[in-house]
Amino acid sequence: MTICPSRTDAEHRVFTAKVALMVFLVSTLVLGPVAPVSASLFRAHLTNKEERELGRKFMLYTTKSLPLVDDPYIVDYVRKLGHYLVDQVPSPPFDFHFYVVNEEVYNAFAGPGGYIFIYTGLIAAMESEAELAGILGHEIAHVSARHISKRIEQAKKINIATMAGVLAGVFLGGGSAAGAISTTSLAAGQSLSLKYSRENEIEADQLGLKYLTRAGYGGQGLLNILRTIREKQWFTSKEIPSYLSTHPAVEDRMIYLDSWIQANQDWKPSVSPPKFGDFDKFRTKVIGLYSNADVAGNIFDAAMKADASDAWAYYGKGLVLGRKAKTKEAVEYLKNAVQLRPLDVDILRDLGKAYFDMGDYPAALNTLQGVLAFHSNDPEGRLYFGRAQVKTNNLYEALETFKTLCDKHPDYTPGMYSLGETYGKLGNLDQAHYHLGMYYKHKGRENNARFHLQKALELSSRNPQRQEIIREALQNLSDEKKDDG
Repeated sequence: MTICPSRTDAEHRVFTAKVALMVFLVSTLVLGPVAPVSASLFRAHLTNKEERELGRKFMLYTTKSLPLVDDPYIVDYVRKLGHYLVDQVPSPPFDFHFYVVNEEVYNAFAGPGGYIFIYTGLIAAMESEAELAGILGHEIAHVSARHISKRIEQAKKINIATMAGVLAGVFLGGGSAAGAISTTSLAAGQSLSLKYSRENEIEADQLGLKYLTRAGYGGQGLLNILRTIREKQWFTSKEIPSYLSTHPAVEDRMIYLDSWIQANQDWKPSVSPPKFGDFDKFRTKVIGLYSNADVAGNIFDAAMKADASDAWAYYGKGLVLGRKAKTKEAVEYLKNAVQLRPLDVDILRDLGKAYFDMGDYPAALNTLQGVLAFHSNDPEGRLYFGRAQVKTNNLYEALETFKTLCDKHPDYTPGMYSLGETYGKLGNLDQAHYHLGMYYKHKGRENNARFHLQKALELSSRNPQRQEIIREALQNLSDEKKDDG
């Protein structure tokens, strides 16, 4: 629901890029490889505080440009694995944050201040959790070694916001969100090369191997996924993987990793990694929900042909059919998957969602009630249970469902939206506008957020306590806008 007119996402990306580029060009600073330059032009690498601020600004660019995955299972899997690897880092310099980007490219990168991104295209190409751990461990090592900070030439003429835009242009190169920043910069003849050096890459692998061995993975997973990335370059020469554009020296890295593995053939993990989830299910969801639907369908068809008892193949096929709005067929495949894995809550929940999409709301309620009986903390299960209650005109029950959802998962934006929408259906407009305002605030849509929060403020004039909460939200919105400038 859009109340205030705003730029399209594409227009916003181009506008943001042009502003960042204009300020950058006026500053007359070219961020190239650290070559011999006057020592007066820069000082030592960024302090932790400066890089933390740069990282926050960087996130303002990336979250407005990148299509981030919000599927709870996928996001939670990556975050849990990522934080487990961070636990192996002695005195990490930042709080780490992990994100999954919905683009079918082979890419992963670490932004300043501990923000790490991995793309669905790269995850879909993986065959094991050790490969995912290898990529994440390498990016964590870049952050802990302060590689970005050390490669930035500091000058007073360039500010943090502009630097964040330039970094976004460098790291986002390669997908549909590739950003007009780097494209326009190249057209202007500017070399914005903050890419890692060969030395950076080897050091990140050395550190990453320490984290991976402490975590119980070793180096084989990282070597395997690097081979996969290299093979994609060989077989599709017109599409060089984005990962290789910011992570050079892949051949040198593979030689180093292979040598390490050969020298440590007797290595055995001293610990077993915790169970973050089923990697096969995780990868199935990534492919089923975010890969090209026709290609994904063919992958799962082939898997079912090879093994008629492959539950994940039926599950993935059901997810693909759901994306194609073939809900009746999706239900049948998901029911087959449930029969093969009757205790899997994720398959059961997605079956409930398929019933909902098909319009069979009683079946959706019955299935999702079973999900919540197994896993009361499941955000999507509770969201769709509440939505089915709305569809069956049980609005007060739905309101309680969405309240519980928002209490348990306060940053889960679909819950915010559904709670606000349900308040609106019940005629409680000040609460409706407040929760819709918070939804748009979390989505970074400042105009929409301000519109709804102002309406909530007007409608709650008889409740000073509510008004104080709303004013605080509006003030936070103003502070964020000021910081963005």
